[in-house]
Amino acid sequence: MEKITDFKVDENLRHIAFIMDGNGRWAKQRGLDRPEGHKVGVKVFERVANTCFDWGVEAVTFYAFSTENWKRPPAEVKTIMSLLSFYIDKCGDDLIKRGVRFRMLGDKSALDAGLRKRIDSIEQRSKHFNKTLNVAINYGGRDEIIHACRLLAQSGEEINSESFSRALYTEDCIDPDLVIRTAGEKRLSNFLLWQASYAELYFTDVLWPDFSDDDLKNAINDFYSRRRRYGGL
Repeated sequence: MEKITDFKVDENLRHIAFIMDGNGRWAKQRGLDRPEGHKVGVKVFERVANTCFDWGVEAVTFYAFSTENWKRPPAEVKTIMSLLSFYIDKCGDDLIKRGVRFRMLGDKSALDAGLRKRIDSIEQRSKHFNKTLNVAINYGGRDEIIHACRLLAQSGEEINSESFSRALYTEDCIDPDLVIRTAGEKRLSNFLLWQASYAELYFTDVLWPDFSDDDLKNAINDFYSRRRRYGGL
């Protein structure tokens, strides 16, 4: 798959979020078990993240595992968690070298203690970088909002748009300008419900393991074809 190297975004597109859908269907179409689709999908995730940063995007967020995904078959859940662990071990130093901040969005308490420790380590080591890679694990938008409400209630801080945004998992990260969902579904599925309020939404039938640089470029060009009024004229 040819990589596009001569494409750049401008200041109007600073943050892209992805709902990576279709790994299981991709595997089924090829007579493979669903976990095999996730193994290919994580490679696409890594490539797409690097491409976004190469093209000048400041922040990239990936919906990797929702609070509802625990209902999936245990073997599939185990594969996803193993792939996450592998990625943290493999790419932690690479992110540091590229000057990218890593942050996990979601409730860490359900994760293995060893994995939590490694995630905390890379988050601390990379926290001073300007580029940001957010990976949503055990994440749900409604749970995030409830979590933020509890934090503000406990702190006694005045509740307004700014304080609420700071209480979210994304904290000081800019809101997404564009949300891309693969595999044909046309909904947010409990993803970044507060942050994506004014994001442009782009849906494609392409399954995530097949998502290419050309597909990403098409989504970005579609973004630039839209007029963003934010309620004004």
